[in-house]
Amino acid sequence: MEAENKKIPLNDLHEKLGGKMVPFGGFMMPVRYSSDIEEHNCVRNGVGVFDVSHMGEFVVKGERATEFLQHIVSNDISALFDGKVQYAYFPNNEGGVVDDLLVYRWNENEYYLVVNASNIDKDWNWVQQNNTFGVELENLSDRLCLFAVQGPKALPTLQKLTDIDLSSMDYYTFKAGSLAGIDDVIISATGYTGAGGFEIYVWNKDAEKMWNAIFEAGAEFDIKPIGLGARDTLRLEMGYCLYGHELNEIDSPLEAGLGWVTKFTKNFINSENLKAQKEAGLTRKLVGIEMIDRAIPRSHYEICDANGNKLGEVTSGTQSPTLQKGIAMGHVPTAFAKVGTEVYIKVREKLLKGVVTKLPFVKAGV
Repeated sequence: MEAENKKIPLNDLHEKLGGKMVPFGGFMMPVRYSSDIEEHNCVRNGVGVFDVSHMGEFVVKGERATEFLQHIVSNDISALFDGKVQYAYFPNNEGGVVDDLLVYRWNENEYYLVVNASNIDKDWNWVQQNNTFGVELENLSDRLCLFAVQGPKALPTLQKLTDIDLSSMDYYTFKAGSLAGIDDVIISATGYTGAGGFEIYVWNKDAEKMWNAIFEAGAEFDIKPIGLGARDTLRLEMGYCLYGHELNEIDSPLEAGLGWVTKFTKNFINSENLKAQKEAGLTRKLVGIEMIDRAIPRSHYEICDANGNKLGEVTSGTQSPTLQKGIAMGHVPTAFAKVGTEVYIKVREKLLKGVVTKLPFVKAGV
């Protein structure tokens, strides 16, 4: 029997707001409130709020915290300073990825890790079994809510609620302080949309008060709640990877374009094999594909050459609300990975033309 999907703390509020709740990553989550296109455009042009409280948060503490993370994480943790955030992944021993994550540095002996909801239990087991460094680990996932306030009007909305100068915060930095009269809040200049904005970590007990305060502050900008449908189209326009699609336990993170967060200046889990793969040269690459013919490419559709020979599969695809055409990501042999190369997506046995495009599909608003 499958485990029942968990409810996020503000589940009832989302139902009252008209959110369509669907299972996602082991949780019941709002997929949309109005329409995906309307919500997508709201974030690109104004401000919207995603309740992404299904995400996981772990604390890593101790004198060897940095050393431990250098071992299990792909990126160079020593490059971080207090209040800095870093994107990285946990490599597995087989050449794939356990999960991708954000690393938050409080100080050299304390970090937060933010992981994907569907991987919380797997990641928790992974960090525990690799903790040969005597660090203290704590799983805060069930105690914290996370609201992503995204879009060009996110800053003026949130600035009304805090004395922290949000405009002075660089991308991928964070501060702890008071927001909406609530203490002990993390304000992070991060997001998964490319539209600019912040992510707010708040204890469950304060979550509803925070949500209501954000909506009151953003009323003049026509702030709206946003579902996972628009979150997916927004991240796909930016060419951001999604675990279970572009990243998984089997495929190489280097082929997925994560060489920029894979630092061979240190040793980490499976670094020797990944380094050898890089030196030998990649045989496949993750590319962006923009449709020339009218078509909406979907996950697992075949990517083919002009003769219908299979090159790979679509990992993520959608109709881009901003570009008003089909876009996709997928792995192809390196010979077909050059920008401008024509490829075809097989839709119901028909070959429809697209072209390999430089990522992101849409220029970031940050």
